Amino acid sequence: MTDPLDFTGKRVLVVGGSGGIGNGIAQGFRARGAEVHVTGTRPDAGDYLEAEDSDFTGLTYHQLDVTDRAAVDALPDAMLEPDVLIQCQGLVRYGREEFGQKGWDEVVDVNLNSVMEVARAFHSGLADTGGTMIVISSIAAFNAVIGNPAYAASKAGAASLVKTLGAAWARDDIRVNGIAPGLVPTKMTSVMTEHPERLEAMVSGIPMRRTGTPEEMAGAALFLASSLSSYMTGQTLVVDGGMTLT
Repeated sequence: MTDPLDFTGKRVLVVGGSGGIGNGIAQGFRARGAEVHVTGTRPDAGDYLEAEDSDFTGLTYHQLDVTDRAAVDALPDAMLEPDVLIQCQGLVRYGREEFGQKGWDEVVDVNLNSVMEVARAFHSGLADTGGTMIVISSIAAFNAVIGNPAYAASKAGAASLVKTLGAAWARDDIRVNGIAPGLVPTKMTSVMTEHPERLEAMVSGIPMRRTGTPEEMAGAALFLASSLSSYMTGQTLVVDGGMTLT
């Protein structure tokens, strides 16, 4: 019997796979036999090894600024057509910066505008492979985030985009789904997870009484990319330990 989670012979691209959740997802697919490519903003993968807890073992790295539309358009030429495209790029600005125009524009450009740009760039390739696209948003898409209006709005937009593209691209044999992670310790969430009092307050509101891991997000991504979810499109899985239930 064929293992539906065996991705041997499949090509996977994780945009934003240089660290955090994206890196965990990339390694999850590599462990299942896939040829995995990742993108990051720094010139070389080695630039991440000291700054972040990243693992590039077995991964092919591409530098990409997702707000550079010409660079996004050129990326499909730098690699062969993917069977699985995962969009995990993300940006947040703290200190109420997102209430200002500059902070708002920066965050929305990365978290929402670039998602459509990347999707557009890889549409024909995914259609050729009968591929699948997975967009990583956040439970912030469904809740108020008082200090981060751009982050919340852009993640809500990304979840909505999953619905629309899921419906629009089904005719092209492309499945589009998403994952909304809860609290996962990463560089982006360190403002909470590296402060014991803040972390304790957050975890107390999670029914499972712990944070999630990049590996657990990888499990959801593997499911969505596999034949186990072959009749799913336009859906965003909430993977948050029950945080949105309280």
